[in-house]
Order: sequence, then structure tokens, then C-alpha cells
Amino acid sequence: MKIVKFLALAAVLTLAACKSAPTTTISTINRDIYPDPQQAGADLAAALKTAAQTHKRVLLDFGGNWCGDCMVLDLYLNDPGNRALLDANFVVVDVNVGHMDVNRDIAAKYDVPIDLGVPALAVLDTNGTLLYSQKGGEFKSMRNLQSSALTGFLEQWKPGGAG
Repeated sequence: MKIVKFLALAAVLTLAACKSAPTTTISTINRDIYPDPQQAGADLAAALKTAAQTHKRVLLDFGGNWCGDCMVLDLYLNDPGNRALLDANFVVVDVNVGHMDVNRDIAAKYDVPIDLGVPALAVLDTNGTLLYSQKGGEFKSMRNLQSSALTGFLEQWKPGGAG
């Protein structure tokens, strides 16, 4: 397991250097992004309540702690520019899909075909109505995208955005 984490860390650090990803630390990469899969329902309910109170949208991030592209998405979400945009406009729910074998019901409810790959995103309004679901695995290869691709997505789907 330590070798796997080391290789994942090496890959992400190499990617960060090659793609001008935000500066990160080992503790940022070595942490679990996605909580216990059983938390997803409660986290989603809490996020919907917070979104309604704060007039923000809910960003569902489907992924797994084994997923290198999910680590890159996390790096991009925590990029200072994206972090400010995210904090001002979204409540994030990280939905752990295990090894594509858990929380499939939540993915199906929000029309996210996780079989096409993760990370996969969906955006809900303050009432929990689906505004966007990633139907074509658009972010499944985050390692091939720049942080600016995520910035454009967040701008498009923030309240009052073009989405």
C-alpha cells in the first residue's frame, strides 16, 4: 500500500510540475479526498440545506481515493483562484464510489454515468434540482487538462453563470 501511495504521489508531483498545477504538499496528496462511502447521503442532505441557506449551488464530485485523476481534480479545486470561486458559489460534496461499486444509486439519481470514469461532476441548484451532469466523462482525464478548464466550468455553473 505504501508503494502505491508513493507511486501516486510521484505521479501527481510530476504532473504538477509539468502542468503548472498549484503548489501542493505531501500531506495534501496523501490525504483521503473522498470520505467513507456511507457518508454520502448525509453529506448530500447537509449540503442541500447549506446551499438553500447560502444561495449557493451544490457540486457533486464522484470519485475514489485510488483515482489519480481525482487527485488532480482536488489539486485544481484547491488552486487559489478556483478555491475562491468554489467557496463563494458552491457547496461541495465528495461522493466516494469505492471501486465503482458503491453510491451508484446517487450517481444514477443525478444522471452521472460513473462507468465512463471518474472524477465525474454534477451541479444542483439550491433546491436539489439537477442543472448539469457529466454524461461523457469530461473530467475523467483531469491529468490532460489545465486548472483553467475547471475554472471555466465553475464560472459557467455558478449562480448567475451562463449554465
